[in-house]
Amino acid sequence: MRQLTEKKVAVLATNGFEQSELVTPVNRLIEEGAEVDIVSPEEGEIRGWHDGNWAMDPIKVTMKVENANPAEYTGLVLPGGVMNPDNLRRDHKSVEFVRGFFELGKPVSAICHAPWTLIEAGVVDGRKMTSFSSIRTDLENAGANWVDEEVVVDSGLVTSRHPGDLDAFISKTVEELIEGVHTEQTT
Repeated sequence: MRQLTEKKVAVLATNGFEQSELVTPVNRLIEEGAEVDIVSPEEGEIRGWHDGNWAMDPIKVTMKVENANPAEYTGLVLPGGVMNPDNLRRDHKSVEFVRGFFELGKPVSAICHAPWTLIEAGVVDGRKMTSFSSIRTDLENAGANWVDEEVVVDSGLVTSRHPGDLDAFISKTVEELIEGVHTEQTT
C-alpha cells in the first residue's frame, strides 16, 4: 500500500552528503507514493560521499533552496555526511528553510551529522535526539537531551545515528509524514 500518496517531501542536501542517507530514504519515499524534491543551495547536480570517496552517480537538484517554501511540503528529510550539513549550516537560506518546517509544525527527519543544521536553525533546545556520536557534545551544548538509540522521535522530529539505522529511520519518517502536522513541533 502506498501510504504517502499526495504528500510532497523536501530532501535538503548539498555536495558531500552520505550517499546511502539520501538515496535510501528517497527511494522508499517514492515507493510509498510521495513526490520528492531534492532541494539544494546548488543548481544542477550534487555529489554524495560513499566509502571515503565521491559517489559515482550525481543526484539531480529539482529545487533551489531560495525558491523552496516549507508550506508546500509535508515534511523534510536531512541526510548526513560531514561536508553536507557543515555546508548547509553556513547557508542562511538553507537554515531559514529548515526553521520554516518547525514553525509550521511539520515533520523533520535528520540522520548522522545532519543535526548540525538543526543546531544552527535553533530548534534543538529541550529535544530528545540522537546523532552520530561525534556531534553529541554539540547537541548537548545546544540544549538537546542526547541518547544513543537507533531512532528517536520527539514531537515530529526523527533522528538516527548512522547508515546502519536507515531501516528504523525511514520507517519512523514515513509514520511521522502520515501523521502530518505536530502542534508540539515548534522552534
